[in-house]
Amino acid sequence: MPENTPTPEDEALRSAPGVLSAINLKKAFGATDALGGLDLELRRGESVAIMGPSGSGKSTLLHTLAGIEAPDIGSVHFRDPAGASGAVDITALGEGARSRLRRQSFGFVFQSGLLIPELTAVENVAMALMITGIPRSTAVPHAAEWLQALGLAGLEERRIGQLSGGQAQRVAIARSQITGATVTFADEPTGALDSATSSEVLEILLQATIGRGNTLVMVTHDQEVASRCHRIIHLLDGRIRHDADASAARPGARA
Repeated sequence: MPENTPTPEDEALRSAPGVLSAINLKKAFGATDALGGLDLELRRGESVAIMGPSGSGKSTLLHTLAGIEAPDIGSVHFRDPAGASGAVDITALGEGARSRLRRQSFGFVFQSGLLIPELTAVENVAMALMITGIPRSTAVPHAAEWLQALGLAGLEERRIGQLSGGQAQRVAIARSQITGATVTFADEPTGALDSATSSEVLEILLQATIGRGNTLVMVTHDQEVASRCHRIIHLLDGRIRHDADASAARPGARA
């Protein structure tokens, strides 16, 4: 099979069940339309890169899908593959319910990591479990297992300032996945890394999310990073201008 021809996995994703749906999302900041009536369906097991120029609405879309920001108009529906009930309208939930949903079903990885510098690597990861009510005695060993699985064995007790940028992002990935996130939202997760480290961290992020059958939604300015996803969405002025399979953007693709 030619390198850039859609694989059977790509074809299967097109019929995979939806996990997150956005309907007519509109969001304005003053006179500026950040989202201009946007519709989007994200499927289980797919990775989606969101691209566009500064001010195109990328981060606003990410935050709205995750229930961090509420749209002015429209709705976001989440269907938990492990749940027996139907889709939940995130935009209709109160702040407390949205916070619980984010803790239990969503994972987050940001460019700066947003790790707590006073805590060790293992404590940063364990914290994600402890805020859901799991005792420290259970959370810390589980966190250590995640760090070891991501290549950080022996670094569990180091504080964040004692880690390289790539190592810190691995800690952030472990923290985002330890609760079993169905959907992971990543905002420029490799933006502060050199190219070699960026490639390593991206591979780890992909394996930890779609490699486990879950969904990754990633804002990036890097075309090479985006090409590693299943799908690339280009935004302009808060609207989707292009939404296509990423295979054509992968290195070596034929025009």
